[in-house]
Amino acid sequence: MIITPIFLKKLTSHVVVPFAVRLFTKQAKMSDTLTENISTSSDFFFRQFFDPKSSTYTYLLADIETKKGIIIDPVIEWADRDAQIINELGIDLVYALNTHMHADHITGSGKLKNLLAGCRSVISRASGAKADILLDHQDHITFGRHKLVAHSTPGHTEGCMTFVCGEQGIAFTGDTLLIRGCGRTDFQGGSAEKLYKSVHSVIFKLPRNYRLYPAHDYSGKTVSTVAEEQAFNPRLTKTLDEFIRIMENLNLAYPKMIDVAVPANKVCGIYELQVAKE
Repeated sequence: MIITPIFLKKLTSHVVVPFAVRLFTKQAKMSDTLTENISTSSDFFFRQFFDPKSSTYTYLLADIETKKGIIIDPVIEWADRDAQIINELGIDLVYALNTHMHADHITGSGKLKNLLAGCRSVISRASGAKADILLDHQDHITFGRHKLVAHSTPGHTEGCMTFVCGEQGIAFTGDTLLIRGCGRTDFQGGSAEKLYKSVHSVIFKLPRNYRLYPAHDYSGKTVSTVAEEQAFNPRLTKTLDEFIRIMENLNLAYPKMIDVAVPANKVCGIYELQVAKE
């Protein structure tokens, strides 16, 4: 039997939908999310690292021709490893970026500044943190011929940013949008309404085949796409009112590291905090 759109509409109007039709509809939805992959250019270097303690992803990007590079959301316990790899690869690290002021780990940007000459710390102006460079909405971060565009995406915290590399078709979403989830909104000026609007007005407005790289994942997932999250994110596919109710009823525990991490991250790393006290 051929299932035509008219026949499918008639079937789905009934309370009980045959299994074959439900399977057909689900498969159609799934196939629609399998978007064409955007290939990275031959002169673009990308490396993803993971901190198992805080489930944080760190990203190292570089221009292969000029060797200029940046690192996104480094973790202090792994700064020596990061610096070693950067030196081994001959990368000139020009910026250490943070997507926001983290509460679950201390950023490695301060230590990397001590380990790698010429490296500068970067965070949003709205975060209220100290850094060498404070970003506003639509500011650019350039490394070699490549660049990231900083998009303000508040909600998890007031100072959250999403970094988009248009040529490569990738975006680094921090804690604003996780894979099949999102960051909590109950501290540091968080707002469920702002986060929802940030995702729908910024991240979900990107091309559907853009790859999304979050700051965390807790179940082994490494990357998603705009199309996948639009279809399958259990929170962000809801209405605004439904999303707010979900976020208000998470009843999450107080972050273990917040009382240590936030004061250190306000100065982009414990090393700068120690210098400030001397």
